[in-house]
Amino acid sequence: MENKIDIFHGSVNVVEKPVFGEGKIYNDYGRGFYCTEHVELAKEWACASGTDGYANHYQLDLTNLTVLNLNTPEYTILNWLTILLENRKFNVTDGLPLQAKNYLLENFKVDYKNYDVIIGYRADDSYFSYAGDFINGTLSLADLSEAMRLGELGEQVVLKSKKAFDALTFVDAIGASCDDYFAKYKSRDDEARKKYKQIAALPMAANETYVIDIIRNNWKNGQSL
Repeated sequence: MENKIDIFHGSVNVVEKPVFGEGKIYNDYGRGFYCTEHVELAKEWACASGTDGYANHYQLDLTNLTVLNLNTPEYTILNWLTILLENRKFNVTDGLPLQAKNYLLENFKVDYKNYDVIIGYRADDSYFSYAGDFINGTLSLADLSEAMRLGELGEQVVLKSKKAFDALTFVDAIGASCDDYFAKYKSRDDEARKKYKQIAALPMAANETYVIDIIRNNWKNGQSL
């Protein structure tokens, strides 16, 4: 039985053969090749800079690859956050933010670096603000979860190893018009910012869990959140 998935990478260029070892180190899951299973989302990413682009279409054979799927029940939003803390640049100050960062990394860290493929949320653009505010103690765990659980359109499929790159087959490149997809990209971003402002304006709720509660109650990985 075949174990292949179709994935798409949005770019201003046709990328027939991605090069292992290239890419930014400060992406959500570190250096890798970032894709989505949704062609429409890839087209938005392709046009994010205001130019025409392509949704590069590939088939990925997962048969001999190790896959870390952070959206399965065994992982929580806090596991995902520790990976983000290792790779993205957070404005972490002394006091609670630094204590929260160290506590989460000590107790909820995931050994993700030896996997060939990672599937998980994306924290691009506006959504990154939610993670930062949670660390700073002003956003509840419930609000963080609501913000990041965007359904499959919010998921990334990230190729991390040379083995994963070798299991990738280019299919074709689908053109994406900036006139159509930049507006969709901006609309998605604007909606995220609007929702973020609404949540950020709410007073802290006594019945919600914040990062300081996680530290005080000595929560550990595997506990029900």
